[in-house]
Amino acid sequence: MTTFRNLSQPTGRTIHIDEQSYHFFGGTAYLGLLDNKDYIELFKEGIDRYGLNNGTSRTNNVQLGIYAEAESFMASRFGFQDAVLLSSGYLAAQVSVKALIENRRVYYAPGAHPSLWIAGDPKVDLPFSAWKTRVIDEINNSSETNFAIISNAIDNLTPELFDFSDFQHLAEDKNVLFILDDSHGIGMLNKNALSTDLTALETAKNIELVVLASLAKGLGTDAGAVFGNAATLDKIRKHPIYMGASPSSPAALFALVHGNKIYEAAFDKLHQNIDIANSIFSSLDGYHNIPNFPVFTSHDPNLYRYLVQNQVLISSFPYPLPTSPLLNRIVVSALHEERDISQLAEILMSQHRLKL
Repeated sequence: MTTFRNLSQPTGRTIHIDEQSYHFFGGTAYLGLLDNKDYIELFKEGIDRYGLNNGTSRTNNVQLGIYAEAESFMASRFGFQDAVLLSSGYLAAQVSVKALIENRRVYYAPGAHPSLWIAGDPKVDLPFSAWKTRVIDEINNSSETNFAIISNAIDNLTPELFDFSDFQHLAEDKNVLFILDDSHGIGMLNKNALSTDLTALETAKNIELVVLASLAKGLGTDAGAVFGNAATLDKIRKHPIYMGASPSSPAALFALVHGNKIYEAAFDKLHQNIDIANSIFSSLDGYHNIPNFPVFTSHDPNLYRYLVQNQVLISSFPYPLPTSPLLNRIVVSALHEERDISQLAEILMSQHRLKL
């Protein structure tokens, strides 16, 4: 079978290899900005202004103003007091946990991304709902006072959107820091907003909320962001990871700051495509999705091969362990046209009829 591990092209709407064209329904570039001509032109304008990169740390005495501008823009855009930008989501996660969890008892949620780990896999095997019930009970009955809860905001693989509202029942004498990774949901499920409603956490006086995200997924920017209050993010700015790391490309941040109209058009197109896809998958068995998210998963071991034979390429890998059954992710993006989704529907219906 054709291998797709050595491509020399964007992973956009179509992939061309061995004189064949495949419709691509995979990856994590949900808004399609990686192959959006207008967004690419904006990035090029940023290169003309700032050059290719800025290889000095954010503590250098010579600074480009786009970094502070982008941080202020992102904080306002997503409703936080402050934001810190780093060169990747992985660094954003690492600096958050390493700078903020000292002297706190830490609880990891199931499926927390490896970038959030301090020292190896925390190995939490409970479903999220059972886990949070156990954690709330343990914290409320603990003699300790300070805690940290580390979790994804959304599981993009299953997929599942996590509900944190039950944590409003934490005892008021417990100080709890939440570090939540919204890499696959930020600006995706909701326009210019986080994926999940965190009102219950934001209004609790004993809870502090820090949200981080890779911006390289839906938002098409090679950078990581951390959101929170100014005093907490000041601790991150003083941490060696932040102080020693080179920042993201200034051109990428220029496009991020000035590309909001492009983003909003892509968001609207994506959600039109999600509605079209929903109408397809609602009539098929064996697929799982959540509202407003463009990922449809299946454990059918034959799906990938069948789709490739019909010139459709999806993401397919064992999950959650290397020995697990294949998890197939069909991902609809803003780059897709209605005819692409209709063609996918015909192929899936054809496979469905073969199973009957």
